[in-house]
Amino acid sequence: MQSDDITWSIINKTFCSFKIQTKSQRFCRNEFNLTGLCSRSSCPLANTQYATIREEQGIIYLYMRTAERAFFPARQWEKVKLSRNFVKALQQIDENLVFWKKYFRQKCRQRLLKITQYLTRMRNLKLRRQKKLIPIRRKIDLRIKRREEKALIAARIDNAIEKQLLQRLKDGTYERIYNFPQEAFNVRLEDEEEEESDIEEEEVDEKLEEVETDEDVEQQLEKEVMKEERRQEMDSDDESEVEREFVVDFEESDDEEMDLEDAADKLALTSEEEEEDSGDVDKESNEDLSEFSLKRKKSVKPSRAPKVVKHRSKARLEVEYEEPETSDKVKITS
Repeated sequence: MQSDDITWSIINKTFCSFKIQTKSQRFCRNEFNLTGLCSRSSCPLANTQYATIREEQGIIYLYMRTAERAFFPARQWEKVKLSRNFVKALQQIDENLVFWKKYFRQKCRQRLLKITQYLTRMRNLKLRRQKKLIPIRRKIDLRIKRREEKALIAARIDNAIEKQLLQRLKDGTYERIYNFPQEAFNVRLEDEEEEESDIEEEEVDEKLEEVETDEDVEQQLEKEVMKEERRQEMDSDDESEVEREFVVDFEESDDEEMDLEDAADKLALTSEEEEEDSGDVDKESNEDLSEFSLKRKKSVKPSRAPKVVKHRSKARLEVEYEEPETSDKVKITS
């Protein structure tokens, strides 16, 4: 106890590397300090029997120091791992600090509570989606761009010089005066041969494609010609088939019946006159028919190619009436 009082009198009145003085209070920066305050009871240097709580990579430990181990720095602090369960951790603190001061037990409990709270908060923040801020370093980006441009220029110059030297060596301008590396020359020749072979292959492929396209076009034209011929044949077959309609019977209208009855009455009255002039009527009818047939033949003109004409047969009605024995049968056509 005397040594602890001496050390505290020196720390309190003179200089301490862990002490920070502010306008209102003094703080301690020692990692083993229990409260973070610079005071007689919480100073880890002025108390040979000391206990504190620390967290290492998410695991909480109880650190204890006694007067018996104060002279052995390697074995000065005893470390006890605490449970993740808060209640069990409190029980472990009470068991290990049974004969210690009540001040240390109470402060260790408070420190355990604060550490568990900020650990749970850290876990919740990690589970959430967080924004990551990436600073824009303009000076570094500009520097990298300048270096890339310089490197490109240097590479172009080197390639141009190499091509020019190899071309001169190939042409034989130096006449074996200088000792150029033969490997570079051979590599350059192989590259040129590969380029020429690639160009030849591309030309052959283009020619083959042109030939294939020409064959495809010819096949398409042949198909179109065959389709047109088939269409023409189908059209000619349709024209050759003439549509004809045959009329079997017609219904007689009332007007036609009246006309026929009037004609029958007239014929009955003038039957005697018709007997006398029957011979003349037959001659005239025959002459009319002959003249009509001649006109029809003249009207029909000869054509070079036969034309298909669609026509419908006209309806023709024949009515016969029986007269007395003296009168002959008269045929009326309409």
